[in-house]
Amino acid sequence: MKYYIDRTNKKPAYLQLYEQLRSDVVKGVFLFNDKLPSKRLLAEETGVSVITVEHTYALLCDEGYLESRERSGYYVIFRPGDEFDVSSEPQRIVHSTPHYAGGPSGFPFSVFAKTVRRVLSETGEGVFERSPNPGRLELRDALMKYLARNYGVEVEVDQIIVGAGIEYFYRMIAELLGRHKRYAIESPSYNKIEQAYAASEVCYYSLPLEKDGIESAALWSCDADVLHVSPYRSFPSGVTATASKRHEYLRWASVNDRFVVEDNFESEFSLASNNQETLFSITDNENVVYLNTFSKTISPALRVGYMVLPRRLVSPFERKLGFYSCPVSTLTQYVLAELITCGDYERHINRVRRRKRKGLL
Repeated sequence: MKYYIDRTNKKPAYLQLYEQLRSDVVKGVFLFNDKLPSKRLLAEETGVSVITVEHTYALLCDEGYLESRERSGYYVIFRPGDEFDVSSEPQRIVHSTPHYAGGPSGFPFSVFAKTVRRVLSETGEGVFERSPNPGRLELRDALMKYLARNYGVEVEVDQIIVGAGIEYFYRMIAELLGRHKRYAIESPSYNKIEQAYAASEVCYYSLPLEKDGIESAALWSCDADVLHVSPYRSFPSGVTATASKRHEYLRWASVNDRFVVEDNFESEFSLASNNQETLFSITDNENVVYLNTFSKTISPALRVGYMVLPRRLVSPFERKLGFYSCPVSTLTQYVLAELITCGDYERHINRVRRRKRKGLL
């Protein structure tokens, strides 16, 4: 076998192996229903433990590339080109969590209050300074490192824009990509997505969701220029797009210079061992705009979200929309930056995920 673990690479062995196997599945080296090498054989060939290989296979199963069959092994369920036949895809879990609602996963108030006091003490009157239009550098830098650590999203600070909640960006995207373009959204979808596009007076289509994502026939027959999706968990249906469907979205976008808007709602609280891959991280075409918010992970009262632009949209954004002032207070941005940098933000997320796995939430 060709798989190799670079001992000088700081990336964990299981992630190195995961990336190589995922690449081969996507490229068709392993076809649908093919059996992958046994854990023991792969461990011997790469010089890692069986537990490391097991972790790799579990991650590939979590993301919908493989499935484990009892007493048989691991088999490919990813279908890269079979857009119109998804009947044999496994049923995804349907969730019913309210969109951006508070609840038992709320951030500990004591930790938040302590951080506010520390920021006020250390920053002083600096909290009264006007924020740069794209957001404070401290927060954007913290987000850049957080996204790289957790989602494999490798970007520069100037690609990250801070704004007042997720709806703030819906209309901004219509301005950036153009009101003359045609947009497509999931049906059903979060009602504010439709309201924002309607308010922007753009043409948009509603594409029906199936158990694995948007219906393929509707997607490919649609003449939209921009596809707005929530691949991890669409609200209110709770549908999670399979790995096959996520790659299908990107194939669709690769035609006629289209774009995908990826709303990564609630992905932080995935029950999988690792965060699900993002469309932004797996495309090579710089055609995905990534959106997320702190509404679910901390509190909807903060009204803070962020947008990550592909490199080729940074200059058009600065030219068209760079004059907009950041609507998030400097104090709030400093506090969020500190929560991420000191690790409290990720510790909270990991704590909630552990409790959810145990059925305590």
